[in-house]
Amino acid sequence: MKSLILPILATTSLLSAIAILNPNSASAGPIHERQVNQQERIYKGVQQGTISQQEYKKLEAREAKIAAQRRVYLSDGDLNRKEAARLTNAQNRTSRAIYRDRHD
Repeated sequence: MKSLILPILATTSLLSAIAILNPNSASAGPIHERQVNQQERIYKGVQQGTISQQEYKKLEAREAKIAAQRRVYLSDGDLNRKEAARLTNAQNRTSRAIYRDRHD
C-alpha cells in the first residue's frame, strides 16, 4: 500500500504544476480544479486503506481518460458548452465511483 502513495503524490503535484504552466488551463479552470480535488480524494482513500489497488487503477484510468479528453477539447483554444458539459458529466460519474470505493 505504501508503494502507491508516492506515485499518487507525484501525480497530484504534477497536475498542479501543469496547471500553473499551461495557459490553456485558465479556460477550463473549474474542471481542472475539480480533477485535482478528485485526485486528492483518491490519494486519501489509498492512504486510509479504503481504496484497494485494483480500485485505484480503475479510478486512475478514468481520471486519465478525462484529462486526455480535456486536452483534446482545449487543443483548439477554449471549451464550448457541450464539451464542458461532457467533461462535467464524466467527472460526476468518477466522483460517484470514488465515493463508492471509499465507502464499500
